[in-house]
Amino acid sequence: MDHREVGKYWNGNASVWTQLARAGYDVYRDYLNTPAFLAMLPDVRGLSGIDIGCGEGHNTRLIARRGARLAGIDISDVFIRYAIEEEQREPLGINFHIASAVAIPFPDSHFDFAVAVMSLMDMPDTEIVLAEVLRIIKPGGFLQFSITHPCSDVPHRKNLRDDKRRSYAFELGGYFENLEGDMTEWIFSTTPEELKRKLPKFKIPRFMRRISQWLNLLIETGFTIERVEEPIPSTEAVRACPAVQDAKVIPFFLHIRARKPGVNEVNGSTRVGDR
Repeated sequence: MDHREVGKYWNGNASVWTQLARAGYDVYRDYLNTPAFLAMLPDVRGLSGIDIGCGEGHNTRLIARRGARLAGIDISDVFIRYAIEEEQREPLGINFHIASAVAIPFPDSHFDFAVAVMSLMDMPDTEIVLAEVLRIIKPGGFLQFSITHPCSDVPHRKNLRDDKRRSYAFELGGYFENLEGDMTEWIFSTTPEELKRKLPKFKIPRFMRRISQWLNLLIETGFTIERVEEPIPSTEAVRACPAVQDAKVIPFFLHIRARKPGVNEVNGSTRVGDR
């Protein structure tokens, strides 16, 4: 399955995804993943950045509000249409483009940083994507991305709950299976039942990589890994949204920041001049 075919599936998902996410049903994003991603993000004030696989632009806009000059790309023209509509409603200076991450339409060393929030694990040709990201960021710039955690996003997964419906363990299997476009169908778990009956499930091709494969791909592409996090919901987050309690049992997400070598390197460390 190539990136064009994957894009067709995401076009089919985009309208329902946007409707439900903007209605507050993407609770793992809102109560765990995005807050942790932003907490890990370096100061981007005054920097130029690109959001790869930006979807309907929710996270792009949060990062733009931190003072960055942003572009966003997504292979789904439907997602980009929603992103542009929101930008027109409340301008933040973001330029959105329909584009595939295997051929990013910007020149070499164009951006100070790149982000990819929950998108890279849904793309084929990961090595081409990472090479493209390295190409379009400046020396000393960084890529920060989040993905579903390779250890828990596996072909066999069963959530074990106690008599109060609280998760206490997971049954997991198939970690070493490298899926290449295998289809999965699901919808946000907190979607009300009446909407679940009316709306189609998302159809998402899966491209599984082990942790070692992700790290080695970054290293082989030429990045230096700078920080790794496995976010866990706070007590306050679980109190506000009990549905995310199961993410305290196993890691649901993996966050990585990696940096492109700068023009000056001393003893293996990168020295980046003022931008």
